[in-house]
Amino acid sequence: MKKLFLAAVMFLMASTAIHAQLLKIGVKAGVNFASQPGDASLNGVAFDKDGITSFHAGLVAEVKLLEKFAIQPELLYSTQGATYKFADAQEDFKNELAYLSIPVMAKIYMTKSLSLEVGPQASFLLSQKNDVRFDDANTFDFALNAGLGLKLTESIFLQGRYSLGLTDASPNADIRNSVVQLSAGFMF
Repeated sequence: MKKLFLAAVMFLMASTAIHAQLLKIGVKAGVNFASQPGDASLNGVAFDKDGITSFHAGLVAEVKLLEKFAIQPELLYSTQGATYKFADAQEDFKNELAYLSIPVMAKIYMTKSLSLEVGPQASFLLSQKNDVRFDDANTFDFALNAGLGLKLTESIFLQGRYSLGLTDASPNADIRNSVVQLSAGFMF
């Protein structure tokens, strides 16, 4: 009976160690350099657009499937948008959209610490600071992401990513979200 109990304890310890290597949970945060490329007029009124600097933060997981391949789902709060200057206005107007973003990245490790990351992202609109007076922003945004990840240690990582929006940010304007993200994170 003692041998069976000892074998069960050793099996559980080995399973826990293997599970810890296959799944890692962490947090990340960083800066967004966001813009909204697209048609430079709204209802016939011309305007200039500039990007905004904002932020993102959230949870990240890494599921190691092969030695050099993993899936990285994330749950992020991310603000995006642009600053608009209409031709007849003296001041700038900011369109800032806050999203709950869910990227699912395929990670291909090129070295032990450097990875190429690509994948889709679904985002759901949480709030809108809309000084531009667009009607309403679309509540769903779909994007494709690509970037690089760098493990500094087993726990600390850096990421750089470009997110190209494929859906219009507003039903009344031909603009899409475009974001460069720089992140730092920690895996537990």
